[in-house]
Amino acid sequence: MIEYIIILVVIFLLLLLSSAIKIMPEYQRIVVFRLGRLQGIKGPGLVLIIPIIDRYIKIDLRTRVIDVPKQRIITEDNVTVDVDAVVYFRVVDPQKAIVEVQRYDVATSLQAQTTLRDVLGRQNLDDLLSNREELNKNLQEIIDTATDPWGIKVSAVTIRDVSLPESMLRAMAKQAEAERERRSRIIMADGEYQASRKMAEAAKLYEETPMAMRLRELQTLAEIAREGNLIVVPGGDIGGVAGIASALDKKKK
Repeated sequence: MIEYIIILVVIFLLLLLSSAIKIMPEYQRIVVFRLGRLQGIKGPGLVLIIPIIDRYIKIDLRTRVIDVPKQRIITEDNVTVDVDAVVYFRVVDPQKAIVEVQRYDVATSLQAQTTLRDVLGRQNLDDLLSNREELNKNLQEIIDTATDPWGIKVSAVTIRDVSLPESMLRAMAKQAEAERERRSRIIMADGEYQASRKMAEAAKLYEETPMAMRLRELQTLAEIAREGNLIVVPGGDIGGVAGIASALDKKKK
């Protein structure tokens, strides 16, 4: 009988010892309460607690990711968009994360949602689509300041997607098409303008040098003659032109 009692006592002591010894990895800490009173943070490595008397809560110090639910936001220029984001955070003070807030992960997520609606609601649509990097930094700073009393460090906030209404997408497509048409017309008009300037300069040069004009006329006739089956009757010195045409005809033969 005594042997059975000893065995039971040994088993009880082993169970008590196993529950009193905790081995914490490098990325975890435990916040210990003794009879409801905060005792502090313990870990990593071997940690001893008093069973029944001590109560502990594990805290993971690794970076965590919060997928912020899609938020419907009305921008400053009265456009309704759906925006979702991702928040990266980690616990830097386990004691504050347990004592100062009930559920730090839920509180951080709700704070991110509120900040997202507040900050993006003050932006117009163009800024929201083009200045994401600046908005991400602004959101990160605001959320980090709000969660600092909870022992939370927000390392990054990323706006993942901005969904526009179908009517707005069609309007933007029409605007982009109109902009491309405008640029095309400007390029064509600029080309015409440059060509007309060159032609005006050439006309002025021919006016100042009639011989150059005559040489250009003869060159044109020669080019036409090479095409064949065309009869050209030029004005001016017909004899000279006829001589040129005859020489070209003999050259062909």
